[in-house]
Amino acid sequence: MSKTNFEFLDALGQIAREKGISVDTLLDALANALVAAYKRRPGAAEEAVVTIDPESGEIRVYGQELDENGEVVREWDDTPADFGRIAAQTAKQVILQRIREAERDLKYEEYAGREGDIVTGIVQQTDNRYTLLDLGKVEALLPQAEQVPFERYEHGARLKAYIVEVRKTTKGPQIVVSRSHPGLVKRLFELEVPEISAGVVEIKAMAREPGHRTKVAVWSNDPNVDPVGACVGARGSRVRMIINELRGERIDVVPFSTDPATFIQAALQPARVREVRLDEEQGVATVVVGDYQLSLAIGKEGQNVRLANRLTGWRIDIKSESQVAAEEAGEGEDWAEGEWVQTESGDMVWQPADGSAALSAAEWDAAASSVSDEAESAVPADAPERDSSEAPAEVPGQAAGSEGGSA
Repeated sequence: MSKTNFEFLDALGQIAREKGISVDTLLDALANALVAAYKRRPGAAEEAVVTIDPESGEIRVYGQELDENGEVVREWDDTPADFGRIAAQTAKQVILQRIREAERDLKYEEYAGREGDIVTGIVQQTDNRYTLLDLGKVEALLPQAEQVPFERYEHGARLKAYIVEVRKTTKGPQIVVSRSHPGLVKRLFELEVPEISAGVVEIKAMAREPGHRTKVAVWSNDPNVDPVGACVGARGSRVRMIINELRGERIDVVPFSTDPATFIQAALQPARVREVRLDEEQGVATVVVGDYQLSLAIGKEGQNVRLANRLTGWRIDIKSESQVAAEEAGEGEDWAEGEWVQTESGDMVWQPADGSAALSAAEWDAAASSVSDEAESAVPADAPERDSSEAPAEVPGQAAGSEGGSA
């Protein structure tokens, strides 16, 4: 083996060890590149093969003649006199290309199959279409569709995001992340609540309106562990960390129950429910609340009942005690019969059964007040007036009335 060939093989071996590429892979790639370089020379054979001796590093080019079946009928040594110089130039290009490909493959393998994980990145670039996050070795793409409405990402800010897709491209892995996916909230709970990561507490259901509010139903596999208290933490410390990461998004943690009526009652917190009537065939739950709790149960623009619908899987129809009493007495107005439906804009409106114009929550509340005097006997004499005590718990994220939650 000549000194040049020895240095060539030694360099290949060192590159292979540093970059995690086998020597055989490099030699095969180099041989294919040398065939292409040979065919560009004047007078080159139409078919040729290049061999590289892995022991000596000697490079030979053999021209070939093939028959109609593609079988080699004649072969001769057609190694050009100056092929060593061409081989050196080609080897450099091939090795650099293979190194880039290997590095791209390693980066892809690092993130392949990690859909559903949470990553922390630094905001590098943002525009109307997407935001780029620097994850260290690679960049992640946060498209507009996966962003939280009205959330702004400042350059250099640290941000947690949820991996929704890992694509393999010619330029390396493209990692698509989300800030609006419900999985982000779940992963944040797993990071902040040891009982969840240990499997003692489970998240059974979740409903989210990104940037506004999320309802989380939790269950404990240990009767000695309060699931709501574990998720909220002492003085709300755990859930507050999640709220801060979500930039103020409100979180209601409620206890999960296998009993639909109990679960629906918990899902409508912070409102207090008087009665739940289930129609299992239709999948409809009629919920009766005090007159003073109606607006709280429906929520701003119907948000509370809308999230409760999605959390429980039941279509929830909320009625006040006055309305129920009027219906039972046959004294209700035409609008008293109907159901709460969700509009295209996401608002909850009362659709009267007679097909007349739908009523917003405020209009329905006003109409209900007009018959409340006639059904006064249906309202407990000691029913408290609506005041700040009916507002959500003082600690953000803990629904009022949650069992076991820490204040």
